[in-house]
Amino acid sequence: MSDVEYNLLMQNDVNTNGHTQWFFFQVKNTRKNNTVKFNIMNFTKADSLFNYGMKISVYSQKRADEENGESWYKGCDKISYYSNGIKKDNHYYSKGYYTASFEYKFLYDDDVVYFAYAFPYTYSDLMQDLFEIESDSARRPIF
Repeated sequence: MSDVEYNLLMQNDVNTNGHTQWFFFQVKNTRKNNTVKFNIMNFTKADSLFNYGMKISVYSQKRADEENGESWYKGCDKISYYSNGIKKDNHYYSKGYYTASFEYKFLYDDDVVYFAYAFPYTYSDLMQDLFEIESDSARRPIF
C-alpha cells in the first residue's frame, strides 16, 4: 500500500496528434522506505507496453553515487495502464483517456529521483555513438 498518491496530467507536445506516451519528471526531498503511487492521466492510446511487462525508467542520484555511477534502471511496482472512464468530449462515441499507474519505494532520504517512459538519449550519447562509428574502419565508408 502506498503512503502517498499523486495524480499527474499528461500534456501533448506541439504538432502531435495526441498519441503521446513519453513522460519525464523528478521527485525531490524523498523519504526512505516511503512508497508513492503515481497516476499519469490524459494518455489517448488504447494500449501500452506497460500492459506487456515494460517497466518504468528510474534514476536515483544517491543510488548512482553509491553504485559508482550506475545510471538509469528499470523499476517500479504495480504498473498498469487502463481506461479511466474520462471522455475527450461530451459525445457518446468519443474516445476516452487512459491512465498509467505505478508505485515506487524510495531508497534514500533527501534524494532526487527521475522517472521516464524510456532511458533518455542525450546529445552526449549521440556524439559518443557518432565518434565510435567514425572510428570504426568497417563502418566509416558507409557513414
